[in-house]
Amino acid sequence: MKIVLPGGTGQVGTVLRRALTAAGHEVVVLSRRPAGRGEIAWDGRTLGPWTEAVDGSDVVVNLAGRSVSCRYTPVNLKAMMDSRVESARVVGQAIAASTRPPRVWLQMSTATVYAHRFDAPNDEATGVIGGAEPGVPAYWGYSVDIARAWEREQERADTPHTRKAALRSAMVMSPDRGGVFDVLLRLARLGLGGPVAGGAQYVSWIHDHDFVRAVELLISRDDLAGPVNLAAPSPLPHRAFMRTLRHAWGVPAGLPATRWMAELGAFALRSDTELLLKSRRVVPGRLLDAGFAFDHPEWPGAAADLVRRVRDR
Repeated sequence: MKIVLPGGTGQVGTVLRRALTAAGHEVVVLSRRPAGRGEIAWDGRTLGPWTEAVDGSDVVVNLAGRSVSCRYTPVNLKAMMDSRVESARVVGQAIAASTRPPRVWLQMSTATVYAHRFDAPNDEATGVIGGAEPGVPAYWGYSVDIARAWEREQERADTPHTRKAALRSAMVMSPDRGGVFDVLLRLARLGLGGPVAGGAQYVSWIHDHDFVRAVELLISRDDLAGPVNLAAPSPLPHRAFMRTLRHAWGVPAGLPATRWMAELGAFALRSDTELLLKSRRVVPGRLLDAGFAFDHPEWPGAAADLVRRVRDR
């Protein structure tokens, strides 16, 4: 198959490109800064010569959007919104104008669309969409607005010959440098991998191999469209998540952090505490209903595998 990855140079794009290429597919990456073979320039906002790669392709997996690993300033939040909405819009325009449109368009979204909660897991059928939770910072609602606008742009696209699915993805855990697992493991190795603000908030995650396998399933199954949660079936509280990660590496303890300590750490890392403090209790209802069997359904086994691959690297 010919698979086009707009925004495919980030962590998730790297994971997908590597696996899909190894599987024998032709993978074309659309990038603002193309740097090698198989990469084509685009600006993520306007139609251009890059649309020739979409016309005649089999699958488009749009991953474009400014990284969420940044300070949530008004300027950065606007850039996060604009980059996601504009790229989804122009991908839809390119597909609509294609003589031979792709049969599948997978649009990256985020599990952050669900509410900050502890009482019950969020699946696609019964999950609570966030944005109005009491007692959380007001700007957390903007992250939900971004996710909803992202998905809405795909829904609005006039692409009757292309099946569309939105990937409500949890954090993709891979051993690649610069990814979320790399950051968390570094904190654990430094002795800083203790619970943050008590550690009761849930962490939703998915092993990189299962993420790829879930994408392959969505490409192959003509009956799956709309929002799909890409998350392991066993989210767990932050304190247990980090304790398991420390055990996998062999670190005996981790320094706990209060909320204000987390704020200082996030500032130093040029990131935001929402990524640590929001309780993301997300489960993959539609994947499980479709018969998907996770290779790494539980965090202890997934963490052990990821640590082994980091050591092998």
